[in-house]
Amino acid sequence: MPVSYRRLFALPGTAAFTLAGLLGRLPLSMTGVSLVVLISERRGSYALAGTVAAAGLATGAIGLPLVGRLVDRYGQARVTVPAVLYNALPLTGLLLCVRLGAPDWTLYACWAACAGTPNLGGMARSRWAHLYRADPAARHLANSLEQALDELCFMAGPVLALLLCTTVAPEAGLITAGVLGTAGALLFAAQRRTEPPLTAATARERHGSPLRVPGLRVMLLTFLATGVLFGSLEVTTLAYADALGQKPLAGVLLGLVAGGSCVAGLVFGLLRPRRAAGTRFLLGVAAMAGLLLLPLAAGLGGAGLGMLGAVLFVAGSGTAPTMVTGMTLVQELLPQRQLNEGMAVAVSGIVVGISAGAALGGTVAEHAAPGTGYWLPAGAAALALLIALAGRRHLRGPRDRTAGGTVTGTAAATGSAGTVGTPESRERTVGAAR
Repeated sequence: MPVSYRRLFALPGTAAFTLAGLLGRLPLSMTGVSLVVLISERRGSYALAGTVAAAGLATGAIGLPLVGRLVDRYGQARVTVPAVLYNALPLTGLLLCVRLGAPDWTLYACWAACAGTPNLGGMARSRWAHLYRADPAARHLANSLEQALDELCFMAGPVLALLLCTTVAPEAGLITAGVLGTAGALLFAAQRRTEPPLTAATARERHGSPLRVPGLRVMLLTFLATGVLFGSLEVTTLAYADALGQKPLAGVLLGLVAGGSCVAGLVFGLLRPRRAAGTRFLLGVAAMAGLLLLPLAAGLGGAGLGMLGAVLFVAGSGTAPTMVTGMTLVQELLPQRQLNEGMAVAVSGIVVGISAGAALGGTVAEHAAPGTGYWLPAGAAALALLIALAGRRHLRGPRDRTAGGTVTGTAAATGSAGTVGTPESRERTVGAAR
């Protein structure tokens, strides 16, 4: 690991919560593939598998922010432990219902009930934001590392899931995902010394939604369009490979997208931020929109899978910088007491977008020529750019705003001597900035 990243782990406990969080997040990229394989094998219906998965995405998009709000109010450990233990119940119920031939509605009910999954990625970013609250460069580096770890999970998870489901048993993928997810979350919750402390807030502030912040609403809509990009790109690539008679290679192509994003995220973290987060976010979305024209050109031109893989790797490099800066911006827009809920809201937007994008991509794949579906991710990226440009005046964190010559946000909290202020003083400063 480069020296720049190794310095993040100089603080005690950082390596432990990072590794535990990685273990707990890996199953998130395994469950979708495992569910589809399980239901299609045991019930013989891809349509049933797809709609059950969609039901889980819908309830998950609602559950993530609710769990995030509980985390902000009661602390990471106090919420994560019961949430992850609760999730094991409907997951076990789903496996039993499939195995015993229960009615289809029981599958929907069980999978929809798995909506209490804690957002370990968001909680890890929240820990970094707290530990390096006086060091914006370190926060940028940490967010880049977390995004690279996310992409690593999305490269390894589906491969591991398919291997287990096809070589052991159709149930093996979900069982392994459940065990790894539970173990990782419990280990993450056990790392108490790096857990952000709860901050005092009035009842009105504590129950207020982070969506009251205009900048977060802009981020939510932008991430929603980005999710459409992800979902439609995946389905379109699967359909394109299938049309060329190379469907087994579709997983490799999607892995190249994640690989490009992973590499770009690591490299991006090594660059010192010189512009405000809002400006960097706009540049990232613009680059992402430009790079998504490459798969469109390759698809419409009837490129082979080799050329398509190369352009997908390059196109993937535009997503990580956008996501890294987006999460940094969420951290700057919101006070510490709402970080987990705010980041969960952002992730929910992506989840809903992925579901919609997958549905749109499937429809286009059935009724249009191979490659035509690449208009969808390109158009979604362009829409994300338009949304970000329209709301750009709201994409400024407290540290970018001044009032009467007084710098707000992190600079005010740290003071002229560069010392870190108390959580309470930081809360008052951020609140005053809004």
